[in-house]
Amino acid sequence: MESALPAASFLYWVGFGTVAYLSLRISYSLYSALRVWGVGNEAGVGPALGEWAVVTGSTDGIGKAYAEELANHGMKVVLISRSQDKLNQVSSEIKEKFKVETRTIAVDFTSEDIYDKIKTDLAGLEIGILVNNVGISYEYPEYFLEIPDLDNAIKKLINVNILSVCKMTRVVLPGMVERSKGAILNISSASGVFPVPLLAIYSATKAFVDFFSQCLHEEYRSKGIFVQSVLPFYVATKLAKIRKPTWDKPSSETFVKSAVKTVGLQSRTNGYLIHSLMGSIISILPSWIYLKISMGLNKSVRARYLKKAKKN
Repeated sequence: MESALPAASFLYWVGFGTVAYLSLRISYSLYSALRVWGVGNEAGVGPALGEWAVVTGSTDGIGKAYAEELANHGMKVVLISRSQDKLNQVSSEIKEKFKVETRTIAVDFTSEDIYDKIKTDLAGLEIGILVNNVGISYEYPEYFLEIPDLDNAIKKLINVNILSVCKMTRVVLPGMVERSKGAILNISSASGVFPVPLLAIYSATKAFVDFFSQCLHEEYRSKGIFVQSVLPFYVATKLAKIRKPTWDKPSSETFVKSAVKTVGLQSRTNGYLIHSLMGSIISILPSWIYLKISMGLNKSVRARYLKKAKKN
């Protein structure tokens, strides 16, 4: 009987320790969630980081929403995209609405020889924030070997989704390091965290953006630079081919207003409370279940696209 007492005491303290640990974890998680999604960090972006914000892919969707939101915080904005006509339109809208200075740079990120021009055009600007947003995906979900014009598709996806992030960072980061302040916001995707079959190249390029961002944040945070990987699920944009926003597929404006509040608080963020909850749920699923669901959904989208294309 006496020998059972030490064992009972040991189990008591193990149980007590486990409950205490879980209570602390839950309390910290609730505190973090309240801090990020309830309070946010409105002061995380603004001219205090530097006069100018640079946004790639800034004439539509998330990029345009970031440009407008940063202008709303008082920052001058450099808009970079392919179409000069669209750049002029967005530039005029931002000037009129937010009363800030804008500049435009028209380049095609599928090309590799554009960065000397960008560097020249940005020379002398005090850049506080870089938003690496430009990106492309597939026309429709497809098996790797059946992607139309596969070799060209590989080159385009890598140039736009990967090379642009590295090269734009190379252009802007030295000035931030010199001033010991700045933020680089890299728009990745939830598909960079959870592999997406039938979107293999896109998913893999977004995984690169996420890993690159994490590494860069650790390398330069001691120098005053905040690097963030933004990992949204579906947002109602042209790229996602979603026209009508819903509670789980917010408009780009709604998403960005939420995501901006996480700057300085989360180096990896889903940017939007519902997306954060979705990420938490998927992360506890066995990978084979998630992959099976993802494969089934994309096979369905592929079948509908090919059926419609055949009719036309």
